[in-house]
Amino acid sequence: MVPRPTVRGWALVAGGLLSTVLGALLGAVDLVRIGIVALVLVAGAEVGVAVTVPGRGRHRIEVRRSVEPNPVHVGEDADVQVDVLAPDSGARVRLAGLRFAEQAATELSGGRPLRARVTRSPGRVTVRYPVRATRRGRWPIGPLVVTHGDPFGVVRSPATLGGAADVDVWPEVVALPPPSDVLVDEPDRVTLGARTPSPDDAALRDYREGDDLRRVHWRSSARRGALLVRSDERAGMRPVSVLLDQPVRSKTLEWSISLAASMALAMLEGGHPVRLVGLEPTAGDDVSEIPEFVHSRSGPQARATLLNRTIDLVGPRTDAEAEQRLLDGVRLLETAEGGAEMVLAVLGPLSARARAALVHASSSSHSWAVVRTDGRNPAEAAGAEHTVRALQRAGWRVGRATVGEDLMVCWRRLLGSAA
Repeated sequence: MVPRPTVRGWALVAGGLLSTVLGALLGAVDLVRIGIVALVLVAGAEVGVAVTVPGRGRHRIEVRRSVEPNPVHVGEDADVQVDVLAPDSGARVRLAGLRFAEQAATELSGGRPLRARVTRSPGRVTVRYPVRATRRGRWPIGPLVVTHGDPFGVVRSPATLGGAADVDVWPEVVALPPPSDVLVDEPDRVTLGARTPSPDDAALRDYREGDDLRRVHWRSSARRGALLVRSDERAGMRPVSVLLDQPVRSKTLEWSISLAASMALAMLEGGHPVRLVGLEPTAGDDVSEIPEFVHSRSGPQARATLLNRTIDLVGPRTDAEAEQRLLDGVRLLETAEGGAEMVLAVLGPLSARARAALVHASSSSHSWAVVRTDGRNPAEAAGAEHTVRALQRAGWRVGRATVGEDLMVCWRRLLGSAA
């Protein structure tokens, strides 16, 4: 950035010009010399500041930035620490005269100036400040803006040090209680063609991606010609697909994402393989790519894998686009074989076409849905009621919800729909 004179620098420029002009008019050589010296001082300071950019050259200053925790949920705080390091004596001289300012996206700062705590030690300056995530997404923080100048304080120049970092913001979620046996049926028995299963086969099922190979029953697998695993230790652990119908309105979208993510995490905590369906693919992804199930045995990474799919989700711009995304998600549900998959859906008022697709997409005995409405639009409320009745006739368990309602209340109402 271009160096600019400070108030003192402008005063020297004005004084130098005035002295030079008066000296020329009055024939006073000393006045001319004084004016020229003042102007040369300012010009020399500008050149010196321009060539001593803190982040360049032999004595450049380094910046390291860390954010904890990252990712962070909407509504939670994160602590940012910026370490400014001077590796040699020349860099320490530059560091001593710097003033610091940090930049952050308004989704992290709330549009307010950041309040930082600065601590200095020889060769090191540490800047610490908190941020609060107010919106789901991926938001930049940094780079560090420093102001450096000449020893006489006549010229100042802003410069950036280091690069920007991203803070990943997950949707707000609620720790819903894992379902006991409300959503869970008896484990599926494996159908082995037309023959009657042997006692060894009674507790077996088809191999699914991610199953522990130590559970493979090799003798039965050899008889059938396909991998079978013992299901006695995984009773009731059906794979679960959480289907999200994305609304156009931003507020409704965020509430729906929070509910869907919370439901997915609850089922994951209950030991089920889980996947999120109906999310817009990121740029460059294949729309037909089938999302994989996430298993709780992967540890904390399983939770992160589910939530990371929501970070870059951008809502649809039109109702037609929203319906198409839902239909694409419904088609993915048809990849489950034998009705073994359980479906949990967060839906809005649906068209007849979308209702028909959902009715035929999954096994009715394993399908559950929360149907939302904003509670203010009579036409939307009527559409939601049509959706509820159509799904119930097809055997779905359905719970009604109002946008903005407490997620725990919605979850308990859904579980209560089985009564």
